[in-house]
Amino acid sequence: MASTQSTNPKDFSTALGKSIHDHWGLFLAEGIILVLLGMAAIVVPPIAGLTVTIFIGWMLLFGGVAGLIATFWGRQAPGFIWALLSALVALAAGVVLLLWPIQGLVTLTYVLIAYFIADGILTIILAVEHRRQLSGRWEWLVLNGIIDLILAGIIIAGLPEAFAWALGLLVGIDLVFGGAIGPYTNKQRLALARPDRFLDRSQII
Repeated sequence: MASTQSTNPKDFSTALGKSIHDHWGLFLAEGIILVLLGMAAIVVPPIAGLTVTIFIGWMLLFGGVAGLIATFWGRQAPGFIWALLSALVALAAGVVLLLWPIQGLVTLTYVLIAYFIADGILTIILAVEHRRQLSGRWEWLVLNGIIDLILAGIIIAGLPEAFAWALGLLVGIDLVFGGAIGPYTNKQRLALARPDRFLDRSQII
């Protein structure tokens, strides 16, 4: 008779807290590295933009190759043609980005603009339509949508010079915020998982 073990949420929370506590130095180092990389990307956004373009190109290339292998491995499965076309498109897109990274950077900038516009409009619509369910929060969603539209407007107004800085600058800002907030977030997780390390024992029931 096979025995089954159920995962105890309390045990999982304790294990998570112990892992974060034991590797706190690594999380802090990771945050510092991300902040430094983000600052470098902000200072030299064209290089950061090209780096992101080439990275995406390699991801698409490897993804296309893996997709082709998987597709032919399971060629008897339904949807073979569509899976094959999807893998070929990914492969072709990766090759194009790697061979012509500057043109790829231009394309990704247009994609970024389209994303900000679409996300901004949809976020505002969502917030307005569900403002009753999102009481006290829908205003922040509207603000988020407006910021997205403003960012899109700034990039459009800066064209064609924006091709050189938009993608790299935004990646740099994202890295700085991720690196700065990451260690704090992990500390909050540790506080939730192991409150005895952050609260006075008399306050713990």
